[in-house]
Amino acid sequence: MKRLALALSALLLLLLALAYYSLPALFKQPLLDLNRALSGLSEDTVAVGPHTVHYLAGGGGEPVVLLHGIFAEKDHWVDFARPLTGRYRVIAPDLPGFGESGRLPDQTYDYATQTERLKTWLDALGLKRVHLAGNSMGGTIAALFAVRYPERVASVALIGAPHGIKTPQPSVMDAWIAEGKTPLVVHDAAQFEQMMSLLFTQRPFLPYPILQATQAEAVRNAPSNARLWSAQLKDRYLLDAHIGQVQQPTLVLWGADDRLFDASGAEVLRSRLKNPHIQLLPGVGHLPMMEAPQATAQQYARFLGDLGR
Repeated sequence: MKRLALALSALLLLLLALAYYSLPALFKQPLLDLNRALSGLSEDTVAVGPHTVHYLAGGGGEPVVLLHGIFAEKDHWVDFARPLTGRYRVIAPDLPGFGESGRLPDQTYDYATQTERLKTWLDALGLKRVHLAGNSMGGTIAALFAVRYPERVASVALIGAPHGIKTPQPSVMDAWIAEGKTPLVVHDAAQFEQMMSLLFTQRPFLPYPILQATQAEAVRNAPSNARLWSAQLKDRYLLDAHIGQVQQPTLVLWGADDRLFDASGAEVLRSRLKNPHIQLLPGVGHLPMMEAPQATAQQYARFLGDLGR
């Protein structure tokens, strides 16, 4: 009887393993839910114009809002949020046009529009003043919002390089753009793999179902992503013209090995920001909140803690 039970257990494990790799869609949501729960986050929605904005929220205390980059989504912040939810109210949205918040063909997703959508979303949640942190496109939105609505922003954190700074040294992505390539718009598995190598120096562990779903979504959205990519190229150096107007205390954690935006851009920010706290992250690429979530979150927590002293 004992041998039969062991054999059945082994068979069930084998079937589960086969399903994990052959039917990854079945495992995506349970894995996301588990990781969110470990960080004390849960999902909610709120209407922002024609979009239903999905967001994660958890913890208590001063509100901290985390804004993802282009073609990214809210769950990229979950591991980063884990050390923060014990002290802060952490909120991470899928910005309109991305993730579960959806992209509408008759809507625009330029920086001016997204900045106003952020205000509408904060108003809908009753958040009068927040700490804003963002990565890449999200960092740019955070900085532009802080300039336009300074009374609403207690601090700004650029977790990874923001989009829109002309760096003294060109990056790998700059060279690809000069060749007419669109490195963040992928049409097949090979291009997805190339994009991942561009984004990360040391890739974080991503469960197979999550990785497969991410790849499938990137390929499926390629035509729409190409439209947004072209629009962002028009605002390629938009932040250059505005970053000097940010008055709030600002943390900059720029990956020293960022291949999208060269780390020489950190010195541009140092020369223009009024109250900067700038650090290069050795061995880290464009997405520090995924590549080094605990260490990066601890640096952010220290920055926030110092503001309260």
